[in-house]
Amino acid sequence: MNLFTIALVLAAGLAGPLLAAPKRARLPVVVGEIVVGVLVGRTGLQWVDPTEPVLSFLASAGFALVMLVAGSHVPLRDPALRVALRRGALLAAGVGVLAVPTGFGVAAITGTGHGLLYAVLLASSSAALIMPVISEYELSTPAALATIVHVAIADTVCIIALPLAEDPGNAGRSALGVLAVTGGGAVFWFVLWQLRKRGLVGKAHEVSKNRNFGLELRVALIAVFGLAGLAQLVGVSVMLAGFVIGLGLAATGEPRRLARQLFAVADGFLGPVFFVWLGASLDLRALAGDPRMLGLATLLAIASISVHAMARLLGQPLPLAILAGAQLGVPVAAVAIGTGTRLLTPAEGGAILAAALVSVGVTAWAARRAAARNVVNCPNSQPDNHH
Repeated sequence: MNLFTIALVLAAGLAGPLLAAPKRARLPVVVGEIVVGVLVGRTGLQWVDPTEPVLSFLASAGFALVMLVAGSHVPLRDPALRVALRRGALLAAGVGVLAVPTGFGVAAITGTGHGLLYAVLLASSSAALIMPVISEYELSTPAALATIVHVAIADTVCIIALPLAEDPGNAGRSALGVLAVTGGGAVFWFVLWQLRKRGLVGKAHEVSKNRNFGLELRVALIAVFGLAGLAQLVGVSVMLAGFVIGLGLAATGEPRRLARQLFAVADGFLGPVFFVWLGASLDLRALAGDPRMLGLATLLAIASISVHAMARLLGQPLPLAILAGAQLGVPVAAVAIGTGTRLLTPAEGGAILAAALVSVGVTAWAARRAAARNVVNCPNSQPDNHH
């Protein structure tokens, strides 16, 4: 691999903003990045090799950063979110309950025996995808806040449950790994909270701002990559490390300067690399040649949309209910873990990622419907933190 490959991947990533630019379409940026990744990767022209070690490394770093940004977007300090906590938790629980029999049903039909894994996939959501969409469309009514809570709970629980569900034989080791990573995130939050309470964070922020040191970004990157390294060491996805660090920043109040710096690194560089790499990893040709796995992809996609749509019975507007069904991080982690340990065949992994890609596409429709029907379409009320 050379720098031309990085240039090619970043050039492919430009498809995201280009497809998202037309106001009538308003596709999420990641949709274009993934689709073009499919075209230049295994399925299409094969210009990008997703197994190349350096590219895989950059994609892992991008995945961790994308999840950090997603976690930092959860408005934990917003009083309105606390009001929506009960409703969001009810939505997450309702979808989770429905996902269990549905997942086992899909496994029974396809004969894979991975019902518990499918249940986790169907119950999952994607904060990395949905949080930016909600922000972009300025969705901030009580129903939208309930969706944020739903997504945050579903993402967190499913990230933790995934290694336990995918390989029950190593559930004990996986549980210890999850505890180690979440414990590391808790230590990061506590230290940051103590330093902020003593005014040290504010002083460092002023020095960094006046001297252009970029201290906030450096500390955030040290924390997320350090915890991601621990996650890799204990066999847990880096998505958990990124998400808990992001939640720690959200809980203490992420400075707007840091938010801009993270935006530059994540959305301008490593994030596009990750999403193009993800699309390039899909082998839809092999999937098309296996009718059983093609059926699995179809069933998972339909089941995911249907299970989340049932939240309408709990009073949630249908577009928001379907929006919460967008899946990305958990399926990616499932395939990464499953193929690496040979718990999943390449075709089954492709089916899981293809179903997730369908849910990402449905996200664009659901977001547009939410805005068009004025379900939620008012100015975003993010708390104003340190400048």
